[in-house]
Amino acid sequence: MELEKQILGRAREIKTDGYPMSIGEVLSLYRDGDIDIHPEFQRIFRWDEDQKSRLIESILLGIPIPPIFVSQRDDGVWDVIDGVQRLSTVLEFVGEYKNEAGLRTPSSTLRKTEYLPALDGCTWESGTDEEKVFSEPLRRDFKRAKLEFRIIRKESDANAKYDLFQRLNSGAQLSPQEARNCLLVMMNVELFNRVASLSQQDEFVSCTPLSDRQEDQAYRQELVLRFFSQADFDRGEGQLDVEYGEYLTNWMRRKAEGPSAELNDVDSGLFESCFRLLGGALGEDSFRRWDPERGAHLGPFSISSYEFVTTGLASNFSRWVSRPDELTTRIRGTWSEPTFRDNSGSGISPRRRVPKLVHAARRYFAEG
Repeated sequence: MELEKQILGRAREIKTDGYPMSIGEVLSLYRDGDIDIHPEFQRIFRWDEDQKSRLIESILLGIPIPPIFVSQRDDGVWDVIDGVQRLSTVLEFVGEYKNEAGLRTPSSTLRKTEYLPALDGCTWESGTDEEKVFSEPLRRDFKRAKLEFRIIRKESDANAKYDLFQRLNSGAQLSPQEARNCLLVMMNVELFNRVASLSQQDEFVSCTPLSDRQEDQAYRQELVLRFFSQADFDRGEGQLDVEYGEYLTNWMRRKAEGPSAELNDVDSGLFESCFRLLGGALGEDSFRRWDPERGAHLGPFSISSYEFVTTGLASNFSRWVSRPDELTTRIRGTWSEPTFRDNSGSGISPRRRVPKLVHAARRYFAEG
């Protein structure tokens, strides 16, 4: 039966173990560098103090918490792929957590919880109120508490941990780009840092006025990835064979997993030059609708305009670099360009829109 063959084949590609481990053992692994919780994730996963306190409460009361998934690297180190916030909360509470700079952060102070209101103000081993410091017996009990681990062994398929991460977090409170950022941290931290840095470039920020919600969901970093994936686009004008979000994730994974030469496609210099030019030409109006009758740019940031203008400019940068006034006129003219006009409405899916706009933009900005 074909289904049975497929199940058997895929099951053989993923080798797993699972067992409980005491918090004391986890602390020892962390101190020795044998478990990597990727402090970069703290930019993405955000727990407030109440959530952290509820986790500590659950551990103290023996309330089951979800298992922690790790992947064993070739060097034997465990990469945490699900459970980063749970582990970092425990490490922070006991004063062991290290930030991206490798420095220990201050031990956290708990808040009252539903079942243990006396946790309010409690600390691990220091504080002005001795009544609020965990006693030695309580610290011992806490370190003996068990956390359940699921381990993807290093013999597994190379993509197993990334596929598992996407599945485990498909229902999490992460935006699509936050999930991509997590994958990127695990796959290629150099590329992650490059994208994060470019997303904060002054001219780029000024040219892309976003809502607070978009800012919170790492949308700027998605725009950076879009810029490079569009510049690298080598398909026809027909619609994509998968949804655009999946296409962008797959493109990112190829660049992150590929040889170092692949990173040349993520050309920071080109990105910065394009946005310096746009900043001088139109600034925050670069991707807002142009109304010729009013002689003004109107409305919010337009993703269709971003796709069209950045693709065309990146492909023909040398043609426009010394002509900012002509570039302004050309950008304003995009709003009456037939392919752009027909494919930039709200009812057009990115899966269909992006291929058409990429090709049309390259032609449009090659002229004029």
